Amino acid sequence: MTTTARRPQLRDVVFVDGVRTPFGKARPDGLYAETRADDLVVKAVRELLRRHPELPPERVDEVAIAATTQQGDQGITLGRTVAVLAGLPQSVPGYAVDRMCAGGMTAVTTTAAGIAAGQQDVVVAGGVEHMGHHPMGFDADPNPRFVAERLVDAEALNMGVTAENIHDRMPHLTKERADAYAVQSQARYAKAVANGDVGPEIVPVAVRSGTLGWGLATADELPRPGTTVEAIRDLKTPFRPGGRVTAGNASPLTDGATASLLAAGDVADELGLPVRMRLVASAFAGVDPAVMGLGPVPSTEKALARAGLTLDDIGLFEINEAFAVQVLAFLDHFGLADDDERVNAYGGAIAMGHPLASSGVRLMAQLAHQFERNPHVRYGLTTMCVGLGQGGTVIWENPHHADYSGHTTAATQEA
Repeated sequence: MTTTARRPQLRDVVFVDGVRTPFGKARPDGLYAETRADDLVVKAVRELLRRHPELPPERVDEVAIAATTQQGDQGITLGRTVAVLAGLPQSVPGYAVDRMCAGGMTAVTTTAAGIAAGQQDVVVAGGVEHMGHHPMGFDADPNPRFVAERLVDAEALNMGVTAENIHDRMPHLTKERADAYAVQSQARYAKAVANGDVGPEIVPVAVRSGTLGWGLATADELPRPGTTVEAIRDLKTPFRPGGRVTAGNASPLTDGATASLLAAGDVADELGLPVRMRLVASAFAGVDPAVMGLGPVPSTEKALARAGLTLDDIGLFEINEAFAVQVLAFLDHFGLADDDERVNAYGGAIAMGHPLASSGVRLMAQLAHQFERNPHVRYGLTTMCVGLGQGGTVIWENPHHADYSGHTTAATQEA
């Protein structure tokens, strides 16, 4: 007699919470110059557990942590080392993830697939990038076949040049528009901080400076409040003489970490975990690496098709601002205005920074907060471009909406 293995029914995957460290300048005098990368993400994971005492630590089934440059204090199978350092039981496994800028996003989507299939119940997913210790591309050895066999244009290996290439291919996306968008990002971020919309997700981090001693990092170090178009108009164009991409309309080099807690909907109900979002669909897509910033366009189209939705169904957008022109290309393709209030309402990476592999979870935490403030919005998305010509998009449903179709736990109803 033979038996057939039971095929599990796919389960709802919910976003319980997301936190991040303050983001710091990736410089010798930056916030985290003397702080280890793994300690940053450990701090975020510990805070997640502190905020959710209803979660028995032994119920965490996996820890997936992303980093783009996996060496030194960002190496050694980050997920497992972070689990141990964060004080989780030794029974909790972990692994490392790398999809460049979308590492944290991929940690979420990969573990979410495991939850949906019944392989895990509760996971921690996040990312870290200490660009001060590990500059982007440091010690990398791209295969010479990329260029020798014309598989990839040599310029595609420099992210700033790929942004210049978008300006070239889409001349209507002018430097003036990019500068105006960057100023808007700074202004929206400053307003969000003042209103308390940015801050609740931030975990204070004890930091040490050789000259000042110990201190406490409680806020992002990179924003430039009061930035004007006139102030950034004549900044140098480091990627091309007479170019259009500057330090004013691009994200700065950044150190920081993020962590999120995901669970199956029925398990969140069992444990009394709050549901802040439900994962609806996700997709990654490839584009010409020479214009990698266009990646969010096909990944969003693919995710919408998988969800059975159209762009008109999306009420909130969190788009990673690697470069202003990359966001403008997305908005232009989908017919959205440069100042659409649904897009990056709390500002973005141009203001607060982009610590590569950690940024995907930062987008999710901000969208979750926006959902709470906007119960009339049912669907939102997080999206970002990825080095070597990729894009990633995740579509989420708001549990506070009247027509929410997923699990709503008692904890969420009370919130």
